[in-house]
Amino acid sequence: MSFVLGLTGGIASGKSAVSQYFKEKNIPVIDADEIAKEVVKPRTPGLAKIVAHFGSSILTDERALDRKKLGNIIFNDEDKRQQLNDIIHGEIEQRIDKLLNELKSSNHSLIVIDVPLLFEANYESKCDEIMTVFVSQPTQLERLMLRDSLSVKDALARVNSQMSIIDKALNSDVIIDNEGTIENTKLQVERWLEIFKATSK
Repeated sequence: MSFVLGLTGGIASGKSAVSQYFKEKNIPVIDADEIAKEVVKPRTPGLAKIVAHFGSSILTDERALDRKKLGNIIFNDEDKRQQLNDIIHGEIEQRIDKLLNELKSSNHSLIVIDVPLLFEANYESKCDEIMTVFVSQPTQLERLMLRDSLSVKDALARVNSQMSIIDKALNSDVIIDNEGTIENTKLQVERWLEIFKATSK
């Protein structure tokens, strides 16, 4: 019987570092961000649907998706962001379910689903427990501005486009505090893994 851990967090919270740590431990991770990129590659039905809705101006010269142009549209318009989610949500969920069933049939004791919008997409029912990687909003903004070279206004628009990280934490079973060093974050994940191994025997 496989145990499914849902991993989430706010933008620039450090969720990817925790996801990477699980991978280093040889624990299978289904990465929703990677799947989201795959379903909008050139010549995919997902990209065709996005172009049909938003127009060809969101494409690069090579006919690939220009994420920056699309981001500028959706992060400043709640309705358009919801429209994009409606277009690609089904494609992403189908792929996640397929991978999850494959991993479950391979008898992995622990499977991680890494989903930034886990609560927003109503994926709670797929998980046995939910882990949120948490940082304060000032830290989140600072890291996002540094990572993506954004202004305060643009960083805030991206943070506010998601469910509040505090609300995510309140709805989670496990909270990983990522305000400190990466070593401290890994220690918290290691502690959770030790408890999981001890209780799943």
